[in-house]
Formats: sequence, C-alpha cells, structure tokens
Amino acid sequence: MTNRRQILGLVAGSAATLVISAGPSFAKDPLALTGYDPVSYFSGRAPVKGTSDFTANHRGLTYRFSSTQNRDAFTADPKKYAPQYDGYCAYGVSRGYKVGVDPLAYKVVKGKLYVNYSRSVQRTWSRDIPGYIAKAEENWPSLN
Repeated sequence: MTNRRQILGLVAGSAATLVISAGPSFAKDPLALTGYDPVSYFSGRAPVKGTSDFTANHRGLTYRFSSTQNRDAFTADPKKYAPQYDGYCAYGVSRGYKVGVDPLAYKVVKGKLYVNYSRSVQRTWSRDIPGYIAKAEENWPSLN
C-alpha cells in the first residue's frame, strides 16, 4: 500500500520532469526574450515588447524591437544588448542546465543583461550574483 510520502514523491518527480522538459521546447523557439526589445532593458525604464515590424537575427535567434532606432543600435553592437547565455536563465546555466525565462525577471549587471526563469529564482540568483555569474561562465561553453 502506498503512503502519502510515496505519492508526494511521485508528484514532485513529475513536476521536476515537467520543468526540465520545458528547457528543450524553449531552445527550439527562435524568438528571443519572448518578443521583448533587448535594447529597452538598458533604458532605465521597464522593458517593452517589440514588434514583428522591426526584427534582427543574432546567434540563430530572432529579436524584436519597438523602433528602428533600437533595432539599429542592436545590429551595430549585438553583444552589448543581447542577453547573456542566449537568453536562458542565468541561474539555470550556473547550475548546469538551460531553461526558459520570464523576460521581466531580469537585471543588468556591469552593462550585461541577465534573465531568470522567474522572479522567485531571480531572488535566489540575486543573493550571490557574482558567484552565480562565475559558475554560469564556467558551464556555458559545455551547454552552448
């Protein structure tokens, strides 16, 4: 007879499988930042959605922009504006895996854009940003 702990263990295991399987589906989605304009993250205001009228491709991903000025700024220097780790969760990469993000869970650190899976994950990541970035930098080449 199964007990409550065994059932909860199965449920937790299933949930973990769902979260892990979310990563590959994101990896196949060529729309970066779920359509948010990467240049807008550097404006000092809240990021804004881009439009399909203004797009650019970088590293196999399509970025959308809210204006021609933002698109042109990006194409002139994509490394300046593109999110780190191709837009995968910075905390996830620090832990050795790729997972999608909430584009509103972000932080610009030393001129670089980092996004996280969720705001709660971002709170964890924020406890040791330099440490998690260092771990992510070590892991990224093998995940890339």
